[in-house]
This record gives sequence, C-alpha cells and structure tokens, in this order.
Amino acid sequence: MSSENSAGGNEMGDEVSAQVWDVVVVGAGPAGASAAYAAAAAGRRVLLLEKAELPRYKTCGGGIIGPSRDALPPGFDLPFKDRINAVTFSLDGKYTRTRRSKSMLFGLINRPEFDAQLVEHAQKAGAELRTGVTVSRVEQHGSAVPDRRTVAVVLQDGETVLARAVVGADGSASRIGAHVGVKLDQVDLGLEAEIPVPETVADDWRGRVLIDWGPIPGSYGWVFPKDDTLTVGVISARGEGAATKRYLEDFIGRLGLAGFEPSVSSGHLTRCRADDSPLSRGRVLVCGDAAGLLEPWTREGISFALRSGRLAGEWAVRISEAHDAVDARRQALNYAFAIKAGLGVEMAVGKKMLKVFERKPGMLHAALTGFRPAWNAFARITRGSSSLGELVRTHPMAGRVLSRFDG
Repeated sequence: MSSENSAGGNEMGDEVSAQVWDVVVVGAGPAGASAAYAAAAAGRRVLLLEKAELPRYKTCGGGIIGPSRDALPPGFDLPFKDRINAVTFSLDGKYTRTRRSKSMLFGLINRPEFDAQLVEHAQKAGAELRTGVTVSRVEQHGSAVPDRRTVAVVLQDGETVLARAVVGADGSASRIGAHVGVKLDQVDLGLEAEIPVPETVADDWRGRVLIDWGPIPGSYGWVFPKDDTLTVGVISARGEGAATKRYLEDFIGRLGLAGFEPSVSSGHLTRCRADDSPLSRGRVLVCGDAAGLLEPWTREGISFALRSGRLAGEWAVRISEAHDAVDARRQALNYAFAIKAGLGVEMAVGKKMLKVFERKPGMLHAALTGFRPAWNAFARITRGSSSLGELVRTHPMAGRVLSRFDG
C-alpha cells in the first residue's frame, strides 16, 4: 500500500486529517478513470483509489463502439489491436453468414492497456492515484465525519480519507453500491478465454468478429481478434453455470481452436440495475458497473462506464460545492436525471431486445443476416451514429415489434 500522506489519511481515532479532497473516486476502471478525469479537468482536488496494481486483467471482450470512442478524453489515442469491418453471425453454429461494411464498425482493445491509459489521462488532468488500496466502507455520519459536508472513506487498514463527494466505480460487486442501495434485476455469467494462435489462424480473423446466438435463452458467444490472440467468450443468465461452461467448450471446439492453450481463462458476473435502483445517497454517487449500468441485451458495459463516469465526475464537482444536504440532494437528483434521460432510455430498449432475443433468436438472426435495414441499424449503432433509443423513436415498426414481445 502507498504510504503517501498527501492522500489525507490517518489512523482511525480522535484525530482527523485536515485535508479534505473535493472528490474521491473508488475504482480505476473506465468508469472511475472517466469520473476522476472529469472532476480533475474542472480544477478540483481529486483522489483515485484502486485496490489492484495497474495494469490488471479484466474479463471483457474489449470492443470499443462509437459511443465509447466519443466519451473519451480529448487527445486519447485508442490502442486498437484490430479494426473491425465485418461480422460473421451464426445461430448456435448454424446458418452462418458474414456481413461487411466499407467503413470501420468498431475497434478492439486489450483492457489492461486501455484502462491504464485512461488513468494516465486522469493523472495528467491533475488527479492523484493510489493503488493497492481496499475500501472497507464509506460513512456520512458518525465520529469519523467532522461535518455534514464531508464523507469518510474508510480503508481496510483503518486509514480514513475525507472528501466533499465520493464516486463509487468499484465494479459489479461494489461496496459503494451496497452503501447507496443499488438494486439489481439481471445477473449474467460471462466466461472467456484468451487464446494465442499461429499467424495463419490470426490472418483468417483479421478485421472480422464472430457473434454466435447461443443454445441457452439469452446467451451468445463471440470471437474478437487482437493481433496474435483470439478473445473467445460466451455469456448467459446466472444459474446456468454448467451449461454456460459447456457452451464455451463446444464453441471453442466448433471453431477448431481446442488444440490451442489459452493464456488466460476467466469468468465474470455482470449485473444490470433495476429501474428504481438509486444512483446516489447523500454525497455519494455510483456509476458504471457499480451502478448496474450496462446494455441488458449485449451486456456491453464500456460505453456505459465511460459515459456514466464522466457524468458522475461532473456532478460530483457540483456536490462537492454544495453547502447543505438540500443542495447536495438536488445535484444528485440532477445526476440521476441525466443518467436516466440518456443511458436509461437505451437500457429500457435493451431490456425489450433481450426479451425478443430470448424467445426468438432465429428471428433476430434472420433479420441481421437477411434484412438490410436491420444490418444498417446494427452498423449505425456500433459506429455511434445512432442508438437503440433513437432506433425505436425513428422506426415505429421496430417499436411495435419490441412492444409486442414486452411482458
């Protein structure tokens, strides 16, 4: 653990450190780094806490779609491992068809490199980073809190860090989310293998990904090429662990990749918020996975992390300036409104898309592979020139189809 006194820490006891940070961000993934960047770029004193040492591996396909790219800090140079302009779709290994685009659909990154670069941008903006730090809890009342404008972030070793506002971005098993009272209504299990392959195999995949609609309702698999490694994964609802593992094994075997030894095999639970789940409590906000913010159908989370993180950082600045609980509450409600008006609309459509997909995966596959407007919509969404919400608003037929399956 870092022993820097500048973090404003002290042993739990009668004395409280004089330094109070404007904003403390817990978790240095895409959401936390974006929040720290936004708050630091506004000229505030920002501390970013991360329990791991950076860079660290995360289970993630690593797809950077248009909304992710548009939410990055100015001057961010994306470390793409491949640029994708073709998608092969299959229905549990059958009815395979490849659709191509003249321009790039999305790019692929390795999360350790991408996350570390985001943190560097936050540091350049003025945020201070401490790694190897585990947060036990946050307190907004009690002996550790000197006044009502302050939040105490209590670390595992008993050290206390004080802040005017706290952003929880500590992942899908978030301790800050538990403090806020985040409620979840969809939990999925993702399994993934990083498979190094010979150059001849890598060449076959360059510029192209595979999306396979899986045998378990709501499941799908993917192959994302990154230089000489293929990221191969599957995801389905939690509770189907054995079937999900079998799907991944069958998927890898079907692709002819069973003979290659994975460099990494990992699993991860994704958690999606309930509609009435809170996004704040007092001077504490949550964003990204900690808030259960992700697209329910594809379980895409990077763009939701980047966008919600930036908003959380901006509104945390306003909360840090609030002189009383009423003003802090007003700013927190404004943050929640901003999230629900944008990301919330996309999530609502995504939930309907998931219901259609669970019941009629063949219909969805047929539309994407045989109906050009559906493919064009997919391409626009991945590039960022449209969104799921905009698709429903501008195409009444799509809205009617989704509503028919809703409920």
